[in-house]
Amino acid sequence: MTFKKKASLIAKAFQNKPQSHYYCKYVFIVLTLSLIIIACTNTSKLKQSSAIHPPTDNTVLKIWWDKGFTIDEDEAIQQLVSSWEKQTGNKVKLSFYIGDELPQKARRAIQAGNPPDIMMSYGAEKVLNPRLAWEGKLADVTDVIEPIKNLYPEYALQAVNYYNNVAKKRSYYAIPINQATVNIFYWRDLLEKIGRSESDIPKDWDGFWEFWKQVQYDLRTKLQKQDIYGLGFTFSTEASDTYIFFEHILEAYDVQILDFKGKLLLDEQKVRRKIVQALDWYAKFYQQGYVPPDAINWLNPDNNRSLLNRLVVMTPNNTLSIPCTVRQDPDTYRHKLGILKFPNKPNGKPMRYIVTLRQAILFADSQQQKQALNFLAYLMQSQVIGKYLKAAGGCNLPIIKTLWQDPFWQDPTDPHVSTAVKTLTEGSTRLFSYVQNPAYSVVLEENIWGKALNRIIVDKISPEQATNEAIKQIKQIFAQW
Repeated sequence: MTFKKKASLIAKAFQNKPQSHYYCKYVFIVLTLSLIIIACTNTSKLKQSSAIHPPTDNTVLKIWWDKGFTIDEDEAIQQLVSSWEKQTGNKVKLSFYIGDELPQKARRAIQAGNPPDIMMSYGAEKVLNPRLAWEGKLADVTDVIEPIKNLYPEYALQAVNYYNNVAKKRSYYAIPINQATVNIFYWRDLLEKIGRSESDIPKDWDGFWEFWKQVQYDLRTKLQKQDIYGLGFTFSTEASDTYIFFEHILEAYDVQILDFKGKLLLDEQKVRRKIVQALDWYAKFYQQGYVPPDAINWLNPDNNRSLLNRLVVMTPNNTLSIPCTVRQDPDTYRHKLGILKFPNKPNGKPMRYIVTLRQAILFADSQQQKQALNFLAYLMQSQVIGKYLKAAGGCNLPIIKTLWQDPFWQDPTDPHVSTAVKTLTEGSTRLFSYVQNPAYSVVLEENIWGKALNRIIVDKISPEQATNEAIKQIKQIFAQW
């Protein structure tokens, strides 16, 4: 029996049983252990199948790729690589690594003088790629981008147009692969159990977040679900989900940290006041008990797990990984699991979304530059990248503009893909601030905002003190660039 079928059967068994506290706890333990055993078995098989060629062959193209949210994602890139091998006669050693692990592994490989040829790492575009380009550690990939430049939206080109401080030039040092932004996922069926529906959810800022507090209260009092929480916010210093969501809160409060030239605006009192307000707003959800206590230790997958195990009613997430996990269960995917956009900002204006672009990079020390450029050019052919993204289950959205016309991405009966597509194509968006100044990638990498939140929650300092510390740390980082 395949991993997906086993996982689906276990999940369905969980959903159909009586939900007593003791029984849920027992089933949750069994479910977790079963999935760990299954996942370990499949991961072992996956790593064996991905190391197709012996590492001693120095003619092999070495590619490091993020391990996907689902088996479909991993199989999709394996099939793409296999097709390129057959077409060109070249050999590839494709290796998968967990997203949090890959940036650190890449740094160690660079220091050892043995990096892969190509790497695609989720999260590296914000914390690693800008710095590597600055340090002259990435190869110029203009030859790949130029022929398809008109197929990219302008912001995608801007996101990979890094400055090389060694060569003293700005150029394209990464290939945009796909994109995502934060959406909010929640359980429709839990709302129905307390007589609520999506139409009851307010669109204004304060009303929207108060709604989920009330949902927690109603589920605990009316249905005796004492172990459920209204919100799945991440608060740890280890998870990128913490700063990704908090950056959206800063955006909601119109906090402008950098000007258009990339200069800090942190000495302006209005900027400082708004940061205080945003930190205080975020921390109170934890302090008031609307977030699981262990959220302060969560890693990136943990808010997904908490929602899927119905420990939280809603959670913001920066990809479609949550719906992708339940895609094989049509009823859950289309009906029980809901997706929402952000409410309007506190000032009443529509939310502006921050876009994450996953990027493939070619290392300057690659021994297979010609093959690597050839592979990247193949990957970014519209029909190739389009087929790959669909085969991967729609967990990440296209960047190439012509792909948006594919019915797969326009299907109104698919609530998750269609909503996420509209958010990116019809809403207001911007990039993370590392685009204005690569020093901001270090602010994200060091999770300055996560540290500030922890100081408020764990060390009991005031939001004002936490803001002063964060501003001081950011200034120190920028002073080094």
